Amino acid sequence: MPGDRPLELRVRGDKVRGAARPLVLHFHGGAFVSGDLDSGACLAELLAASGAVVASLAYPLAPTHKFPEAVEAGYTAIEWLYKQRTRLAGTGAPLFVAGEEAGGNIAAAVALMVRDRAHPALAGQILVSPMLDPCNGTASLRETLGATTRCKWMDGWREYLRGPMDAEHPYAVPALAQRLAGVPPTLILAGGDDPMRDEALAYADRLRDAGIPVTRVLLQAQTGWPDSLAEPLADDVPPCAALAREHLRSFFQAAAPPAA
Repeated sequence: MPGDRPLELRVRGDKVRGAARPLVLHFHGGAFVSGDLDSGACLAELLAASGAVVASLAYPLAPTHKFPEAVEAGYTAIEWLYKQRTRLAGTGAPLFVAGEEAGGNIAAAVALMVRDRAHPALAGQILVSPMLDPCNGTASLRETLGATTRCKWMDGWREYLRGPMDAEHPYAVPALAQRLAGVPPTLILAGGDDPMRDEALAYADRLRDAGIPVTRVLLQAQTGWPDSLAEPLADDVPPCAALAREHLRSFFQAAAPPAA
């Protein structure tokens, strides 16, 4: 993909003759510091199996590349995909962003950046077990950590942010954004056993309060999220794969094409 820094994209799903399919820019997890196109295959394949053409991005990782480099790379990628949408997914293909864990953060940040820069039009954002808040004080995270005072997510935030002031920037911490109006319709998926559950559902509530159409899904089955999302997709990994596909497919079908 052209740009100041070469970026790698992996595309899954095929264009259908005579029809437009959803075109999704996908961001993998890894607490900002790890992960690649292989570790992000689980959600990418779930999205593709739900009817989308999916372009996964190998975005620059912290600590070598701190905020806002990954978000700017994401915006470069979404602009490029917009120009290529007819070739990749058909005329009028609706454009989405999606991500799991830290990738959910970057997807949410790119959606805010697209709103602020007024281009390109997004049909929706999909956040799966998103890592949105560096405070790490939610009940769902404490349930996972117990008495532990450090975790890979806290360490990831420390490596990603340049300093305390970044924690106030909406593109770094979308959960604390002062203005959410104008972002696209949103699907948020979290698991009942998910340490990111509370911050995901809180963000869904904030979006709804801002007038954004939100589908907020809490899967009660054992998901193993977000860790299981880094495993290869199989019939039972993640255990809720079939249900997740159902919600993804419904969201794609309901999302209106963006305005020209």
